[in-house]
Amino acid sequence: MTYRAPVEDYNFLFEHVVGLDRLRATERFGDATADVTRAILTEAGKFCEEVMAPLQRVGDTHPAILENGVVRTPPGFREGYAAICEGGWVGMSADPEYGGMGLPMAVNAAVGEMMSGACISLQLAPMLSQGQIEALEHHASDTLKALYLPKLISGEWTGTMNLTEPQAGSDVGALTTKAVDNGDGTYAITGQKIYITWGDHDLGGNVCHLVLARLEGAPAGVKGISLFLVPKLLLDADGNAGPRNDVSVVSLEHKMGLHGSPTCVMQYDGATGWLVGELQGGMDAMFTMMNNARLGVGGQGIGVADASYQHALAYAQDRKQGKTKTGEGKDSILGHADVRRMLTTMKADVFAARAIAVCNAVAIDMANATGDKAWKARAALLTPITKAFGTDTGIAVADMGLQVHGGMGFVEETGAAQFCRDVRVTAIYEGTNGIQAMDLVARKMMDGGEAAMALLDEVAEDVEAAKAVFPRLAAEVWEATESMREATEWLLSQTDLQERFAGAVPYLHAFARILGAHLHLKAAVAERGGAREKLARYYIQRILPEHAALLAHAQAGAEDLYALTAEELAVS
Repeated sequence: MTYRAPVEDYNFLFEHVVGLDRLRATERFGDATADVTRAILTEAGKFCEEVMAPLQRVGDTHPAILENGVVRTPPGFREGYAAICEGGWVGMSADPEYGGMGLPMAVNAAVGEMMSGACISLQLAPMLSQGQIEALEHHASDTLKALYLPKLISGEWTGTMNLTEPQAGSDVGALTTKAVDNGDGTYAITGQKIYITWGDHDLGGNVCHLVLARLEGAPAGVKGISLFLVPKLLLDADGNAGPRNDVSVVSLEHKMGLHGSPTCVMQYDGATGWLVGELQGGMDAMFTMMNNARLGVGGQGIGVADASYQHALAYAQDRKQGKTKTGEGKDSILGHADVRRMLTTMKADVFAARAIAVCNAVAIDMANATGDKAWKARAALLTPITKAFGTDTGIAVADMGLQVHGGMGFVEETGAAQFCRDVRVTAIYEGTNGIQAMDLVARKMMDGGEAAMALLDEVAEDVEAAKAVFPRLAAEVWEATESMREATEWLLSQTDLQERFAGAVPYLHAFARILGAHLHLKAAVAERGGAREKLARYYIQRILPEHAALLAHAQAGAEDLYALTAEELAVS
């Protein structure tokens, strides 16, 4: 099967669904015309299809290895990464002052998703660098920016984030990595970090680590954490990579998937680092990188989902088995009702998740271009939804893709299983999807639900406008939106956060279902009588009704969740 980048889908979203015209009306992004974005997407799509997609299976069958202290990446990855750098794909949204293109995040997110669909293991390297670039742009000193940003933006150097420790996963405040002030503007960093994606490699250049650590005497918990830039190679007087820092790779994790991407256990033994941001302001600085990465990880889920869908569709078109509605005798399984159900569901959910992610990116761009607090709040609200729904969609679609293959999905030769293995971690890293849901119902509702209600108001306005064209579809989306509004009001009335947390995941998914229906409806209005209208009808009539059960779950509270004791849970 040959991967096809969703260039036309993105062009359609940009021009007809997500309102990129508003972005182009700003001074910052006025140059991102339709012709420009179309040209970039076309070139990116070609690059993904021709350069990255051929590396997908190679990365799985020839995993990254640690050999005599050197991380060896799969065959072709070095050349593939060099081509990414040559194309300028790392620094698309970065500050032009340091060599970036200054393009909208919406365009960057689209390209990131395409790269993920083509070869997610390799895409992880530039994605993490992009997150670090944004963190340094916002929080680093001018000296650090001048030294590191140009080479990170060019791709010559790569970036990582170092949060997790053996005893400190989601509870970041439990970390024990120490920082000691050297008295010369540098700090000595000592500790061990785990699950460090692309923590080392043989692609060439320096590896720049952003490391969370605690100074002696700093408060316990997250409030006492600072952020440090710790390069693998120290810089000489001219700013070039020189001698080795006291940083080493202890081992590589043996993973379920993403075999081509080295996931490292990193050891810091008094390594020299430089403060990024304020002392004890490490989490604020790191959250800049994490939020960038959460949008990117949502895109990873969507990209893998799309690739899995394409793979399954190609197989279904080719596989002859049994009588179908479409012909006599042995015909393609595409004619079987259940296969058609799975494929249509896959396609509909990919579009919904993709459209939500683009809306998220546009909100980030509008916030950056205008400074408007409402856009900032919109971006913050959509980030956990994009991450959780995008990755859950990736997992569900990849699973359906495997099912379409039948028995051949369970054997490795078809490649269907790789999508399941590769995408599964996306619901775990960059904050588990459960934590994303908790963030949505707690932190993102600290404004009294203002951002959530404003978004639902916008959905309602669009639905009202669509009634003249699609009265039945619009009515169904309207009713779902009102149910979501009522559920949000209930949520806001719960002062005990445990009551909110008990139903946080179904609440997030219900919100995503309604946003997906809204965006499908907009697509149908823009393309009446075509494939997008048909897909919208399927989504709204068959998938949207899930929201009712999800909202019932969301509003059930915590009492029955904790009714069973630990002992009772253990009884078989």
